[in-house]
This record gives sequence, C-alpha cells and structure tokens, in this order.
Amino acid sequence: MKVAIVCAGFTASEADQLRRSMATFKMTGGVSRFHTQLIEGMVGRGYSREFAERTFKQIEGFGSYGFPESHAASFALIAYASSWLKCHHPDVFACALLNAQPMGFYAPAQIVRDAREHGVPIRPVCVNLSRWDCTLEPAGRYHAIRLGLRMVKGLANIDAGRLIVCRDDTPYASAADLHARTRLAVSALERLAEADAFAGLGMDRRQALWQVRALAPADLPLFEGRESFAEPATALTKLKPGREVVEDYRSTGLTLRRHPVRFLRADLARQGAVCAADLGQIRDGKRVCVAGIVLVRQKPGSAKGVMFMTIEDETGHTNLIIWPSVFEAQRRLILSASMIACHGKLQREGGVTHIIADRLVDCSDLLRSLGARDEAFPHRTGRGDEAKHGGAPDPRGIKVATRDFR
Repeated sequence: MKVAIVCAGFTASEADQLRRSMATFKMTGGVSRFHTQLIEGMVGRGYSREFAERTFKQIEGFGSYGFPESHAASFALIAYASSWLKCHHPDVFACALLNAQPMGFYAPAQIVRDAREHGVPIRPVCVNLSRWDCTLEPAGRYHAIRLGLRMVKGLANIDAGRLIVCRDDTPYASAADLHARTRLAVSALERLAEADAFAGLGMDRRQALWQVRALAPADLPLFEGRESFAEPATALTKLKPGREVVEDYRSTGLTLRRHPVRFLRADLARQGAVCAADLGQIRDGKRVCVAGIVLVRQKPGSAKGVMFMTIEDETGHTNLIIWPSVFEAQRRLILSASMIACHGKLQREGGVTHIIADRLVDCSDLLRSLGARDEAFPHRTGRGDEAKHGGAPDPRGIKVATRDFR
C-alpha cells in the first residue's frame, strides 16, 4: 500500500485519509473515493492502467478483510502471550499490571487478590524496602510482590525519589530519622504514615501519625538554637480491624488484611445472603440472594440494553445479568451503589454461573458501617466499570436505602 501511495503521488494528509478509510469502506464507501486519484496518479507516473486497477483492488480487498484480520491476529497474539505469562509467571504478570496503572479492566485491589489466590505473596508498602514501582522479592515458588510507593495516595514521585536516594543502604530507624535525612515535608510523611508504611519500624499507622505530626520544621525561627526535647511516650488506642481496612483502601486503594465483606458476613447471613463460593453447590434455576462490592458494570451496545455486573465478596466473584426492565426500574441504585445485594435466579451454563437479577438493594450503608463512622467507604472500581468511568448519575437524586435488604 505504501508503494502504491508513493507511486500515485499522494500527500501525507491524503495517504492518512486513505489509511483511515480502509476499515470502513463497505459501510461508507470511503476507499472508493480515492479510486480516480490513485489510478490517474499512477498512470500519470508511467504505470499501466491495468496495473493501477489491480493495485487499487488489492487495497480495497485489504480494507474489507485484511485490516480487521491483522488487528484480530495482533490481539490474539497479545492475549496468548498475556495468558502464558499469567499462567507460568503470575508474580511477574501482576507486578507489571500494578506498575502500569491506571489501565486495564480491574482495579489494583482485584489484581492483588487474584495474585494472592494463585500463590503469589504480597508485601505491604515500606519506607525501608519499597521503591517507586512495585518490585519482586525472593520468596518460595513465586517471587513476592513488594508494593511500591506509587501505591500511596497523594505521595509525589519526587518525594518518593528523595526518600529512596537518602535511604541508600542505611534503613531509616524512625520517623524522625527519615525526616532529618530526607528533609521531606511533614505532609509527605503523613501520606506514608496513613498508608501504614512505617509498620516495618514497629509502628502502626496511628503511632506513626502521632510521631510525624510531632515533627516541627527545623527552620522555624522560634526553635532556632534550642535543644530538642523528647516527648513522653503516649499510649494510643489501636484502630479496630474494620477501621484498619477502611484506612488501607483510603490510602492505597486495597488491603492485605481481611476482605471488607468478611466483617459484614454475619449481617448478610441473617438476611439470607449466601457466599459466592457456595453458589457452586446450589442447583440451577433456584432463587438466591448474594451480596458483594461492585467491581464492574458494563452495558455493551450489542447487548440490547442488558447490563452485566460483577460483584465480589470474601470468597470470590459473582456475575449478575440485569435485564433492561430491571435496569430502568432501579437505574440510580445500580449506577451509584458501591455494594449491592442481588435477588434472582441462578443460571448455570457451560460451567459459568450467573444470577439473573429480579431485584437489587443498595448495601452501601452497611459497607459504610465497616469503619464505624458516617462516611462513604473509599471504594475504587477498575477502569472497566462504565458507571464510574463513563459518566455517573446526578448525586442529588440518589436515595439512601435502609439496611434491611430483604
């Protein structure tokens, strides 16, 4: 094609227009409008009309079949290579995905969970061991993934770089030592403390925040020439396990502790909700109730108004199918809820289990109670979630549901 374009005397702009039209000429006739220009251009440069016509037909045929075929072949190769890498080197695959964020279908929390389920150890962010990107560390069968400083929400790359350079081969002994050696702003250290990055120094996030916020800038005139003094030890109340999970999600977008829904399982069980792992023991066609955190909402144009939703609990994923009538009746709830309970009929086909939704209930208020405080759970969906990454409903019209989702 390139040779033909050169032989016909096309400008760079005209050549690009021809390239763009090649995949759509059957619908729009895009390629045909270049017929006369290409034929006459080649004839005018000494080529026979027969050869020019044959060349154009080859370009036209490639546009109708070769162009989409080449894209399909390219995608197939990428899919095969990715599948092979995930199968044989799940540690390398997950680490690479985390370092390529934001991208892909799932959020980091789902990438980490899948890696752990395939035997890959995940280690938390640490001021003494983490680099900017996630890295691989020696472990057992697979390498362990050390979460990088890039996972810490609000931490600038330049601040992380300074922390790494000043650390060199000498680990930091305390928050004060880190501050003295790096001269980082206290606000940057607060982001690290909130992400529990000082745990390797024997401090939980509350103790670390206490120490960091006690650090005064050394260049304040009021403290110039004065000796530093040690603040008396203070016994701080430990955070509740549920609150720790909330803070993990708030600061890094994932947790290596217990899954959020596990804390809520007793409440869910009282309402009749089963675990995702139990669906395999339930017969096809039976009505069930299952609840979980929303991962993905998609409504493909080819699905004739059907929405596909994936939710997650502490045991696994559940796929929901939402017919157009159910979607229209509960549109705002479906597009806004971070946790949903689904009542519907179980359908099993070809080894794949779905729930055909009859009714959905917003459980966001139950999820909000995890941290024992009245604010939204810091839930982040992947880029594949069209409800969050493809437009959102007007929040003024969102109605908060009650906890009882029967």
